[in-house]
Amino acid sequence: MRHSIKVIGIGDEGKQGIFPLYQEWIEESQVLVGGERQLAFFPEYKGEKISIGAGLSALIEKLEKEEKPTVVLASGDPLFYGIGGYLSSKLQKTKQIEIYPYFSSIQLAFARMGESWQDAYLTSIHGRSIRGLAQRIDGRKKVALLTDEENSPDAIASYLLHYGMTEYRAFVAENLGSEKERCGWYELEEMREGSFSALNVVILKQTAPSPRWSLGIEDHEFAQRKPDKGLITKKEVRILSLAALQLTEESVVWDIGTCTGSIAIEAAKIARHGQVFAIEKNAADLENCLQNQQKFRTDFVAIQGKAPAGLESFADPDAIFLGGTGGEMRELLAQCCRCLKEGGRIVLNAVTIENLYQAMQAFQEEGYETSITLAQISRSKPILEMTRFEGLNPIYIITAKRKGGEAE
Repeated sequence: MRHSIKVIGIGDEGKQGIFPLYQEWIEESQVLVGGERQLAFFPEYKGEKISIGAGLSALIEKLEKEEKPTVVLASGDPLFYGIGGYLSSKLQKTKQIEIYPYFSSIQLAFARMGESWQDAYLTSIHGRSIRGLAQRIDGRKKVALLTDEENSPDAIASYLLHYGMTEYRAFVAENLGSEKERCGWYELEEMREGSFSALNVVILKQTAPSPRWSLGIEDHEFAQRKPDKGLITKKEVRILSLAALQLTEESVVWDIGTCTGSIAIEAAKIARHGQVFAIEKNAADLENCLQNQQKFRTDFVAIQGKAPAGLESFADPDAIFLGGTGGEMRELLAQCCRCLKEGGRIVLNAVTIENLYQAMQAFQEEGYETSITLAQISRSKPILEMTRFEGLNPIYIITAKRKGGEAE
């Protein structure tokens, strides 16, 4: 018979906010687990107290062996970015986990705000990097954020203003349920200058439409190197290349030789819950990429370097795009092939038949199968009162994947 562990949600008002039955279970238990703040609500507890620290693996080992009646205290709803799901997944074979939720901080914040929350986008930057938040929330009408001391309301305001997200107002709910509770609306500039309790929830509400960028952003919208414009993956080729990468919302993407960042930016909008890493050897081009990131509200890693140097700092990718190889094709493709996840794809754009041949040879040696699309694009152009077509440079779009992978 599996011993049960009760996981009980609790708010900032302490034990007076939980049901009498829950209090009875806590008093009858012999082991009480929780954060220091939760444990402090029960100073008279007679059993063993275990504080949840960073060592969750050690806690799991102890709970697996524990046979005494045990209660775990969790903040709010234990299954909403809480410890409940973690305990269930780790202990389900040896213990029966019973979850008894309290109100989540998000529920309480929307209650104070006086608005529904079934239509809100919920996410957490509590104990997590804020990286990528811009593309995750861009265009959403209502966003609820779980925060921490580093990702505080003032830091969030600075971040949003950096990406020009001035269409949002913020509702900040601090110390919910406690005597120090404070709630209020802020303009982003005002919130940036404010000071807030470490315990807070931020809700963003759209007060004006967000700018919309659909797949295939026009080339002229990107900041590019001047006076010699043109170092950009053209819109039509960009769309074909992105389609070949077969990205999902969670994809990890490398853009090697990012230049203006056009591929990385469009990839970030598709893989808004994933990660995008870009590398560019030219400092002026990288600066344009950073400007374009701000304009198009995409927050991804972009570094200066000549690949393959620098790629070791990136997370292993699901998809890799190469706009150019800088004369290091064989070594570069070898590293890309080593790092690519199972089932992933590499898409390389080549202008010359020599680079096409080298790429095909390299992929063959790595055990990859390839397909090639020759894109010969012409765009209409007015001439007097008539229209003619002007051709772009033909591009070989090479798609490579490990042999035995998914069919085309």
